[in-house]
Amino acid sequence: QVQLVESGGGSVQAGGSLRLSCVASGLPSTTYWMAWFRQTPGKEREFVAEINQSGGTEYADSIKGRFTISRDNAKNMLYLQMNSLKSDDTAAYYCAASRVFSRSSREYTYWGQGTQVTVSS
Repeated sequence: QVQLVESGGGSVQAGGSLRLSCVASGLPSTTYWMAWFRQTPGKEREFVAEINQSGGTEYADSIKGRFTISRDNAKNMLYLQMNSLKSDDTAAYYCAASRVFSRSSREYTYWGQGTQVTVSS
């Protein structure tokens, strides 16, 4: 059984930093793209960043230069370092896994339950 569990969310003032973590268990192998998405009420889930098994990364333009995605395959961990946070970054953040490279949430098979990030101005 595949499980993705996020942690590290919370409340922070604008300009601050948070580090999200996601522990993955039960994935058949490490040959998965791992990604972070985010969602606010009434809106579709939005791509944030993804990373392949070799460390190659892709970022959404809205967070480029402020967020960094990384993974530790040995520990089955995925991370998102978020710096210079803005009120627009307020959302529930989800960890996800896919066998293919994609910025579309429809391509991702496995999802965590989400962790809330709230940025106050």
